[in-house]
Amino acid sequence: GRDVFDLFFRQLTDGQRASIRVVTGDGARWIDSCVREWCPDAQRVLDGFHIVSWMSDALDQVRKRLWNQARREGDEETTKRMRGVRYAVLKNPDHLTGRQDESLTALGNTDPRGQLYRAWRLKELLRNLLRHPIEQARGELKHWVFWASHSRIPEIVELSRKIRRRRPDILRTIELGYSNARLEAFNNRIKVTIRMAYGFHHVNNLISFVMLRCGGLDIRLPEPTN
Repeated sequence: GRDVFDLFFRQLTDGQRASIRVVTGDGARWIDSCVREWCPDAQRVLDGFHIVSWMSDALDQVRKRLWNQARREGDEETTKRMRGVRYAVLKNPDHLTGRQDESLTALGNTDPRGQLYRAWRLKELLRNLLRHPIEQARGELKHWVFWASHSRIPEIVELSRKIRRRRPDILRTIELGYSNARLEAFNNRIKVTIRMAYGFHHVNNLISFVMLRCGGLDIRLPEPTN
């Protein structure tokens, strides 16, 4: 949170803070205010993974709403389909199993008013445009916001307002190509290490364990001798 972020910046020298050119993170507004306070000359970018996760969250909200609506109306077929595509609509198309791919294809013909299928297509358009050259992505993002804002899908319309508001940061992300991927990988490794360290009696032992696993040391045990 902000308290930790402020603590980090206070430990830097003026020269170190001035040397920061780009700050990447999710869309939290407290990050924006910290950047303005501590390194106002740095460019703020949004991590691409988090941009797609906004769309994935909205997509799952659409699915849950349609699932609950079908249950209330006693539509067992639609209820079953909505439950069956839970993971398919959130995955990247090239990661779908054969069964999930079939369920998603069938959904395009059975989803009431096509809301979930159209929301899924908007998710894929957003995910793909993040990897395009900046000039191409600029026009595609403008069209995406127009389509999403006119989709008449409440969750997607709400998200389009957020995307429109953060459009300059998103375009900067595409142009500069920075992300949180390396940091997120370290975070996941530290979480696994914490689970492995369950039962340690002192936090210093845990910290040493994290440094050992994440510090880049290549420790090779001696080969056993006969």
